[in-house]
Amino acid sequence: MASQLRPALTIFAALTLICGVLYPLAVTGIGRAAFPVQAGGSLVEFNGKAIGSSLIGQAFTSPKYFWGRPSATTPMPNNAAGSGGANQGPSNPAFLDAVKGRIAALKAADPGNSAAIPVDLVTASASGLDPEISVAAARYQAGRVASARQISQEQVLALIARHTQPQWLGFFGETRVNVLALNLALDRAQPHG
Repeated sequence: MASQLRPALTIFAALTLICGVLYPLAVTGIGRAAFPVQAGGSLVEFNGKAIGSSLIGQAFTSPKYFWGRPSATTPMPNNAAGSGGANQGPSNPAFLDAVKGRIAALKAADPGNSAAIPVDLVTASASGLDPEISVAAARYQAGRVASARQISQEQVLALIARHTQPQWLGFFGETRVNVLALNLALDRAQPHG
């Protein structure tokens, strides 16, 4: 019995060292060397301070900022620890009430806007953390943002155009706008003070 225990413990210790210590350290080191920004969480800095990640949405509520997709995470919006969809179908009364509430909030924030509301402004993404919106969603909000900042809508539309990201490899996904990057560009161009 003792003759079998010693090799088993030796193999267990060796595999723990290799798989639990050496391999994670090697992968982390390679990741930090090859992709330092991504390995660090893709943090975005403003005035020398980390203010968010380009990979996780933020809950902007001021009319002077573009708003991202609604978040279904709990207990707070864009909570990475609670990532996941609400799993409510389009016939679920709670889902319909949430969408109606979001439509009402968008119309209240910009009562003069009669354009169709893009679906990504009223429905949460599967993860609940989506940092990007469609170009249509950004353009829909341009008038509200321009009015709140007292700048021309053309200036805002130009910022949207400069921050529009193309499809990945020319055909994967959709053209999109990172909300945090666009809002930072707004603050750089015209601080909301």
